[in-house]
Amino acid sequence: MTEMQATPQDDQQRPLRAPVEIPAHCKVIKPEHTGSRIVVLLQPEEKYLSLPRPKTSRQLLAALGLAEETALVARNGVLLTPDRHIWPGDEVLVAPGVYREYVDPANAGCEDARIVYRSVEPGKAVITGAEIVDNWEHLEGDVWTARVSNGLFGDYNPYTTLVSGDWFIASYTAHTGEVYLNGKSMYEVTSLDQVKKPEIYKKSWDQAFTVYTWYVEQDEEKNETVFYVNFQGKNPNEETVEINVRENCFYPSKEGIGYITLSGFVVKQAATQWAPPTAYQEGMVGPHWSKGWIIEDCEISDSKCSGISLGKYRQPNNDNKWLKWKFKDGTQTERDCICQAQREGWTKENIGSHIIRRCNIHDCGQTGIVGHLGGVFSIIEDNHIHHINNKQNLAGAEIGGIKMHAAIDVIIRRNHFHHCTRGLWLDWQAQGTRVTQNLFHDNTLPNEENANPEGMDGIGEDIFIEISHGPTLVDNNVLLSDRAMKLATQGVAVVHNLIAGSFTAVGRGVNNGSEKLPSPRYTPYHVPHRTEINGFMTVLHGDCRFYNNIFIQKPVRAGMEEIRKLTGDNEWDDGNLTAGTAPYSGYPTLEEYVARFEGYCGMGSGKSPDLYYEKLPVWLGGNVYFNGAKPAEQEQDAVVDTEHEITIGVKEENGKWKLETNVYDYMPQNACAVISTETLGMAFEPEQKYENPDGTPIVFRYDYFGNRQGIHPLPGPFASKEAAEEALS
Repeated sequence: MTEMQATPQDDQQRPLRAPVEIPAHCKVIKPEHTGSRIVVLLQPEEKYLSLPRPKTSRQLLAALGLAEETALVARNGVLLTPDRHIWPGDEVLVAPGVYREYVDPANAGCEDARIVYRSVEPGKAVITGAEIVDNWEHLEGDVWTARVSNGLFGDYNPYTTLVSGDWFIASYTAHTGEVYLNGKSMYEVTSLDQVKKPEIYKKSWDQAFTVYTWYVEQDEEKNETVFYVNFQGKNPNEETVEINVRENCFYPSKEGIGYITLSGFVVKQAATQWAPPTAYQEGMVGPHWSKGWIIEDCEISDSKCSGISLGKYRQPNNDNKWLKWKFKDGTQTERDCICQAQREGWTKENIGSHIIRRCNIHDCGQTGIVGHLGGVFSIIEDNHIHHINNKQNLAGAEIGGIKMHAAIDVIIRRNHFHHCTRGLWLDWQAQGTRVTQNLFHDNTLPNEENANPEGMDGIGEDIFIEISHGPTLVDNNVLLSDRAMKLATQGVAVVHNLIAGSFTAVGRGVNNGSEKLPSPRYTPYHVPHRTEINGFMTVLHGDCRFYNNIFIQKPVRAGMEEIRKLTGDNEWDDGNLTAGTAPYSGYPTLEEYVARFEGYCGMGSGKSPDLYYEKLPVWLGGNVYFNGAKPAEQEQDAVVDTEHEITIGVKEENGKWKLETNVYDYMPQNACAVISTETLGMAFEPEQKYENPDGTPIVFRYDYFGNRQGIHPLPGPFASKEAAEEALS
């Protein structure tokens, strides 16, 4: 539809009397239900018309002779049916129901006059990219079949379109469409025999459901898509069975449709394509290369690939160029597309500054939120992001609860990440990014059978920061997965966190994988708080700060060592499972680093230029280590508790998640100093301070909940033992 039909498509229709002739440009305002009839005031003539009370707004439009492709809009508190025109300041009010539609907003709002699409009852208006299939015929055993005319799909058939793109592992064969049984996506297989004789798919996090399989083929003679599905004893004609039909649900087809609010909707079941940074990054929902969207209080689920996209526009000359052209590596085409975007309007004035808040984002195949370039200067807050990529039927280097490239000045705060293949992945140019007051847990593979040795996704972790120059700030978070942070990067400050997992990939993962020749990944850095590129450099490692953190070594759960062996100790990941800053042992202090340059003044000094390519310094202070967690060798003031056994975990009760730990019974007092922007200094390559997006300094005086710390703050994210006992999410 063009804008929004404000009635569910699956509402029961009733015959209507002949349409009433109305002037072409009149509008309907203030519908008032009066018994069995509805009274409508018509403009501009301002006459009243009495009609039999319609069941739906669609019927009302039909009775008035107005096009169904219009929307119901409230302007200044008055309900309107405009002729496709929704203007800045308008509010589209959508009644409860299921809307099997693609919403393509045609007009942009303004910064001071947004266009708002609002579910009248939060969570009751559902926009879905799926259609019901109810013509199933029994084939044999638990297997049923159904035929669907390809005319249903228009110019995009998800069952002839394979998931593909740069950094997608092509050994995984999957269509962009899915089959859903009572709202849950089933498992695609590649032969009819696998439908008839399904086997447990061990890589899935929900192995019991993997025997609900489906296979699809084309009947070209009849121009039909033919489905074969194993329903495991259920009669599909007595259940709700759906298939994907639409690629997007709420997503402008044009660029530059900014300042739109989407509030209170359920959005689900779109046949989205793989979204690498070198491609047109589509999502089920998203602003499509514009500015100032707000996506709030929505439930976003069951996108084949990505739920919400804050991603890149289409560059026809550089769209999955690595896959299509092959002769330039993906890393180089990514550099190319960043520079091209800079020339084509990627600026703070034009792009980004979005808000995603209070959304429930789950059960998407690739990412909950994805974005390259288009998400700059955004805020992602108070969201519940969980069960992403759990089917493990897609694999590659673009998977996570959130996967963002170039998250410049993006604030990610007060979110809850759990049961994702990877929680948060900040890739390239995490410059000015702040990750604060978030809860992370259960973001590593659940057992060794889930490991994918051929995939770059590896074991998974709470946070992966990759090949960035910083400054990237990680403060006041709770990180409880077996692996806390993958740090193939530099310029990171880790302050006041509770960390019960390991650091991995320290000092590695910044080359491009060449076996014989050097292949450093030169990465851009930017003018502070802007998008303009200031330079390119490979990652030297180090330039990191670790202050006032609690490190707890959890027991290494059964199977983790086996998973580590499967993924291997390689260029991309060392598989470390020991908590603490020990992987940074051997990195120089600032004093040691500066001393190397004494007497060096350029060419002819007698010193090697290798000085410019050595590891950068690391700063450490105020950290506490329990249960065998290990500090870096150069950390002089580390508090290492070898006497007490610390328990650590989270528990859900009545929808609330609480920390379960005794660590605050043994916390040292007066061991920490107050940390600030001044303490942290500046990230080396961009020469930018760890500060707020507006350039103001940060003093770390407030904890996970916003409680004020004292002049001698406790290590970790809580100002007191009592605060640590409060519900975290």
